[in-house]
Amino acid sequence: MHQFIFGTYPYIALSVLLLGSIVRYERDPFTWKSSSSQLLRRKQLVVGSVLFHVGVLVIFFGHLVGLLTPIQVFDALGIGHGFKQLLALIAGGVAGAMALVGGLMLLHRRLFDARIRASSTFADTGILALLMLQLVLGLGTIFVSLQHLDGHEMTRFMAWAFGIFTFDGQAASYIVGVHWLFKLHLFLGLTIFLLFPFTRLVHMLSAPVRYLWRPGYQIVRTKKRGA
Repeated sequence: MHQFIFGTYPYIALSVLLLGSIVRYERDPFTWKSSSSQLLRRKQLVVGSVLFHVGVLVIFFGHLVGLLTPIQVFDALGIGHGFKQLLALIAGGVAGAMALVGGLMLLHRRLFDARIRASSTFADTGILALLMLQLVLGLGTIFVSLQHLDGHEMTRFMAWAFGIFTFDGQAASYIVGVHWLFKLHLFLGLTIFLLFPFTRLVHMLSAPVRYLWRPGYQIVRTKKRGA
């Protein structure tokens, strides 16, 4: 089961993410959006959205660089494993707390505002709840990491991630003995990748570059009462 979850499941999740996103964009391009509810309740959305998105972006790029950069690069730059882990704990902790606070604000308005709840789908609420759980698990791993600040545990995850992207058949064996909280965090992260194409998260792959040459502005007017 360990080999399947951490050796095979990553390829299933990443394949579904890639192919599912392409198929959705080609077949249902008008569903490729964030479906903003800003018009229904603006203030809480703005604060929560800023905290959530800034925190998630820091976490995402932190994981991307931290896990996929070969260990030899950090060694060549003279960056010790212990220092790298401490930096990850501090930056990840701050960003994770920001994202969690912002995400809980967004989840609260989606669950307890009747108009927003009525316009939300199960996927909208479900994926946000999963992201909150993932953030809680990620913050929980900080307390486990504090018990071993030498950085050795982090190098195991780096070896695993690098092994997955280089098709190393032994990748799963690199994290056999890690704490169960890390394993649950990894499994849920892969599951979010698997669900990615079927949720509003697809808007993360879009960059609004077409706005640079759009011929005109979209004008939105409020309807006058009695009209």
